[in-house]
Amino acid sequence: MATVAQVLNSKPDQTVFTVPATASVFEAIKLMADKHIGAVIVTEGDEIVGIMTERDYARKVVLMDRVSKHTPVRDIMTSQVRYVRPDQTTDDCMALMTDKRMRHLPVIDNGKLVGMISIGDLVKNIMAEQQYTIQQLEYYIRGEHT
Repeated sequence: MATVAQVLNSKPDQTVFTVPATASVFEAIKLMADKHIGAVIVTEGDEIVGIMTERDYARKVVLMDRVSKHTPVRDIMTSQVRYVRPDQTTDDCMALMTDKRMRHLPVIDNGKLVGMISIGDLVKNIMAEQQYTIQQLEYYIRGEHT
Protein backbone atom coordinates (compact mmCIF):
# COMPACT_ATOMS: atom_id res chain seq x y z
CA MET A 1 0.00 0.00 0.00
CA ALA A 2 1.38 3.37 -1.03
CA THR A 3 1.81 6.44 1.11
CA VAL A 4 0.63 9.94 0.28
CA ALA A 5 4.27 10.94 -0.27
CA GLN A 6 4.68 8.19 -2.89
CA VAL A 7 1.53 9.29 -4.70
CA LEU A 8 2.69 12.92 -4.67
CA ASN A 9 6.09 11.91 -6.04
CA SER A 10 4.41 10.05 -8.91
CA LYS A 11 2.54 13.16 -10.03
CA PRO A 12 4.21 14.95 -12.96
CA ASP A 13 3.18 18.36 -11.61
CA GLN A 14 3.07 18.77 -7.85
CA THR A 15 2.12 22.45 -7.86
CA VAL A 16 -0.60 23.39 -5.40
CA PHE A 17 -2.57 26.42 -6.48
CA THR A 18 -3.81 28.94 -3.95
CA VAL A 19 -6.00 32.03 -4.03
CA PRO A 20 -6.44 34.73 -1.43
CA ALA A 21 -9.75 34.73 0.44
CA THR A 22 -10.44 38.18 -1.04
CA ALA A 23 -10.17 36.96 -4.66
CA SER A 24 -13.37 36.81 -6.64
CA VAL A 25 -14.94 33.44 -7.29
CA PHE A 26 -14.53 34.21 -10.99
CA GLU A 27 -10.74 34.52 -10.57
CA ALA A 28 -10.59 31.22 -8.70
CA ILE A 29 -12.74 29.38 -11.25
CA LYS A 30 -10.66 30.82 -14.10
CA LEU A 31 -7.47 29.57 -12.42
CA MET A 32 -9.03 26.14 -11.92
CA ALA A 33 -10.10 26.01 -15.58
CA ASP A 34 -6.70 27.20 -16.84
CA LYS A 35 -4.84 24.62 -14.73
CA HIS A 36 -7.37 21.79 -15.23
CA ILE A 37 -7.87 21.33 -11.50
CA GLY A 38 -10.96 20.88 -9.35
CA ALA A 39 -9.94 22.76 -6.22
CA VAL A 40 -7.76 25.56 -4.89
CA ILE A 41 -6.50 26.26 -1.39
CA VAL A 42 -7.72 29.57 0.05
CA THR A 43 -5.22 31.61 2.04
CA GLU A 44 -4.93 34.74 4.13
CA GLY A 45 -1.24 35.57 4.15
CA ASP A 46 0.59 32.32 4.85
CA GLU A 47 -2.38 30.74 6.62
CA ILE A 48 -4.72 28.22 5.02
CA VAL A 49 -8.27 29.35 5.73
CA GLY A 50 -10.25 27.17 3.37
CA ILE A 51 -10.59 25.20 0.17
CA MET A 52 -12.77 26.08 -2.80
CA THR A 53 -13.95 23.33 -5.13
CA GLU A 54 -16.04 23.12 -8.26
CA ARG A 55 -18.76 21.70 -6.02
CA ASP A 56 -18.66 24.84 -3.85
CA TYR A 57 -19.07 26.93 -6.99
CA ALA A 58 -22.00 24.90 -8.30
CA ARG A 59 -23.86 24.83 -4.99
CA LYS A 60 -23.05 28.22 -3.53
CA VAL A 61 -22.84 30.46 -6.57
CA VAL A 62 -24.79 28.97 -9.47
CA LEU A 63 -27.68 27.55 -7.44
CA MET A 64 -27.91 30.65 -5.23
CA ASP A 65 -27.88 32.98 -8.25
CA ARG A 66 -24.78 34.87 -7.10
CA VAL A 67 -22.48 36.77 -9.46
CA SER A 68 -19.05 35.12 -9.52
CA LYS A 69 -17.22 38.34 -10.42
CA HIS A 70 -18.64 40.08 -7.35
CA THR A 71 -18.55 37.23 -4.82
CA PRO A 72 -15.36 36.79 -2.79
CA VAL A 73 -14.00 33.28 -2.40
CA ARG A 74 -14.31 33.56 1.40
CA ASP A 75 -18.12 33.65 1.00
CA ILE A 76 -18.33 30.21 -0.62
CA MET A 77 -15.20 28.32 0.45
CA THR A 78 -15.28 25.33 2.75
CA SER A 79 -13.58 26.62 5.87
CA GLN A 80 -13.18 23.29 7.66
CA VAL A 81 -10.18 21.98 5.73
CA ARG A 82 -9.50 18.28 6.19
CA TYR A 83 -5.99 17.23 5.27
CA VAL A 84 -3.55 14.32 5.32
CA ARG A 85 0.14 13.94 6.09
CA PRO A 86 2.73 12.51 3.66
CA ASP A 87 3.22 9.38 5.81
CA GLN A 88 -0.46 8.39 5.70
CA THR A 89 -1.60 5.61 3.40
CA THR A 90 -3.78 5.79 0.32
CA ASP A 91 -6.31 3.71 2.26
CA ASP A 92 -6.45 6.49 4.88
CA CYS A 93 -7.19 8.99 2.10
CA MET A 94 -9.85 6.81 0.48
CA ALA A 95 -11.59 6.26 3.83
CA LEU A 96 -11.60 9.99 4.62
CA MET A 97 -12.77 10.97 1.14
CA THR A 98 -15.53 8.37 1.18
CA ASP A 99 -16.69 9.18 4.69
CA LYS A 100 -16.69 12.96 4.20
CA ARG A 101 -17.78 12.86 0.53
CA MET A 102 -14.86 14.91 -0.73
CA ARG A 103 -12.60 14.75 -3.77
CA HIS A 104 -9.52 16.74 -2.76
CA LEU A 105 -7.21 16.57 0.24
CA PRO A 106 -4.42 19.02 0.96
CA VAL A 107 -1.20 17.42 2.19
CA ILE A 108 0.36 19.18 5.18
CA ASP A 109 3.82 18.36 6.54
CA ASN A 110 5.02 20.11 9.71
CA GLY A 111 2.43 22.84 9.27
CA LYS A 112 3.39 23.48 5.63
CA LEU A 113 1.27 22.83 2.54
CA VAL A 114 3.26 20.35 0.42
CA GLY A 115 0.72 18.96 -2.02
CA MET A 116 -2.81 18.07 -2.96
CA ILE A 117 -4.24 14.57 -3.48
CA SER A 118 -7.35 14.07 -5.59
CA ILE A 119 -9.62 11.08 -5.91
CA GLY A 120 -8.21 10.71 -9.43
CA ASP A 121 -4.67 10.42 -8.04
CA LEU A 122 -5.82 7.65 -5.71
CA VAL A 123 -7.66 5.76 -8.45
CA LYS A 124 -4.56 5.95 -10.67
CA ASN A 125 -2.45 4.56 -7.85
CA ILE A 126 -4.89 1.73 -7.13
CA MET A 127 -4.95 0.80 -10.81
CA ALA A 128 -1.14 0.76 -10.96
CA GLU A 129 -0.95 -1.43 -7.84
CA GLN A 130 -3.53 -3.83 -9.28
CA GLN A 131 -1.70 -4.00 -12.61
CA TYR A 132 1.54 -4.81 -10.79
CA THR A 133 -0.17 -7.59 -8.81
CA ILE A 134 -1.68 -9.05 -11.97
CA GLN A 135 1.70 -8.96 -13.69
CA GLN A 136 3.39 -10.70 -10.76
CA LEU A 137 0.68 -13.39 -10.67
CA GLU A 138 1.08 -13.97 -14.40
CA TYR A 139 4.85 -14.36 -13.97
CA TYR A 140 4.23 -16.81 -11.13
CA ILE A 141 1.72 -18.87 -13.16
CA ARG A 142 4.15 -19.06 -16.09
CA GLY A 143 6.94 -20.09 -13.75
CA GLU A 144 8.98 -16.94 -14.41
CA HIS A 145 9.38 -16.02 -10.76
CA THR A 146 12.75 -16.16 -9.08
